[in-house]
Amino acid sequence: MAFDIDVLITFAEKDNDTGKKNDPMAWVTQFKKFLEMMLLQVSGDRPRIVLKSEFDSLTASTLDNVGCMVTVLSRDFVQSGHCLDTVEAFHKAAGDSKANRIFKVLKSPLTTMEQPPRLRDLLGYEMYQLDVESGVMKEYADFFSQEAEKQYWMKLVDLAYDINESLFITKEGSARPEVKNLFKRKTIYLAETGHDLSIQRNIIKRELQRHGYILLPNHTLALNATELERQVRKDLEESSFSIHLIGSSYGEIPEGTDRSVVEIQNRVAAEVTMQKRERKEEFARLIWISPNLKNASDRQKSFIDNIRRDVEAQEGAEILQNPLEDFKNIMREELLDIHDRRKGNENRGKVIYVMHDRIDEQEVKPYLEAIEKSGFEVIRPAFEGDLLEVRRNHIDNLRNFDGAVIFKGKVNDQWVRMKVLDLLKAPGFGRRKPIQGKALISTSSLDAYKNQNLTIISGDESRSIESLKSFLQDFKN
Repeated sequence: MAFDIDVLITFAEKDNDTGKKNDPMAWVTQFKKFLEMMLLQVSGDRPRIVLKSEFDSLTASTLDNVGCMVTVLSRDFVQSGHCLDTVEAFHKAAGDSKANRIFKVLKSPLTTMEQPPRLRDLLGYEMYQLDVESGVMKEYADFFSQEAEKQYWMKLVDLAYDINESLFITKEGSARPEVKNLFKRKTIYLAETGHDLSIQRNIIKRELQRHGYILLPNHTLALNATELERQVRKDLEESSFSIHLIGSSYGEIPEGTDRSVVEIQNRVAAEVTMQKRERKEEFARLIWISPNLKNASDRQKSFIDNIRRDVEAQEGAEILQNPLEDFKNIMREELLDIHDRRKGNENRGKVIYVMHDRIDEQEVKPYLEAIEKSGFEVIRPAFEGDLLEVRRNHIDNLRNFDGAVIFKGKVNDQWVRMKVLDLLKAPGFGRRKPIQGKALISTSSLDAYKNQNLTIISGDESRSIESLKSFLQDFKN
């Protein structure tokens, strides 16, 4: 089934109003551009995305030809009858679909009860800035800041993948063939966390999904303690492994209890572990406690102390308090395919991924030679094969490099922006280590990229190569 519109983004007028007519920097306009880029990367096809403000009209026949709807939630959206009518009209047009076709993007914080009833049970994609230290939340003004790289872009990666899957199911009538999974464990319960660990949870989630695991919960947890516990128990019964990340934040407390969602999940997981062992069913848990708890409340410290000393709370669990990267390595030892882990030769030198276009193959050669002579392994994009093979090679490279160099020769600024976005998305493709450095090289002016966390190298060839060598020297220190 083909659609005239793949994604319809509906929003309140004020959320895209900067006071300037057709301002390209307006929030929703920017969001549309970034989502379009991300979906192009995920699917290989340019999506048809249309913006619909609360005052734009659409006919019922038009909605029948929309694949997915993205709602940009804010207080203005919730208070707009036009926006809510659009949601209801699309929900009716979508009917009993096998896939979720409505997605909610939270432009600003809203509690579940503040959201429209039709959208409350859907997973949300929080696109606002969270200060972990203070807990203060605000809208992003700089989409290329380090804070945005950790939150905004990671959520955008999630949204793009989920929309792409929904469109596939809706068009084809069934889900994609399941990724071949080489492990005994198929379903993992990745526990919800406090707000301070949402990014870390997201990175682990994406890596596990890439390896073909089914992850639960796949829905918003209930606000009522009794219903929440029922949901958690049901999901854990369907799982054979659970992962719990515990940081400084105690987490949300549902109605009808004085215990947080984080604590309830851990308690129920311990109970399910004992029950499954009695039935001789396989089940295990990994609990990671953040080494940095200086901002933890007394209540959170008490909860963590209880986990350490309570035999029942520890039932079937391996408890670790180490750097997150070390924890992820242990998780991989428990879960991930040994052949995949050994795929990259661990004894090799540091790897530089040089991203360039085919039209610049001759122009980039001196830089490739300079990198290799400096003692680094160079990996490059693939240009042969079909689109899927080329993309698979690119994603593998994004997972495995230590430093990245983008070479801008004859290509345009749009191509460069896409590569910068790919580097931002790299954790979502399963990177297991931080990026040590990112550089952009061109003989032309690069002033437009100076605020994007890149080392800028420009000038004639000889001067640029010397600057490149200086950039590479930082990897050896």
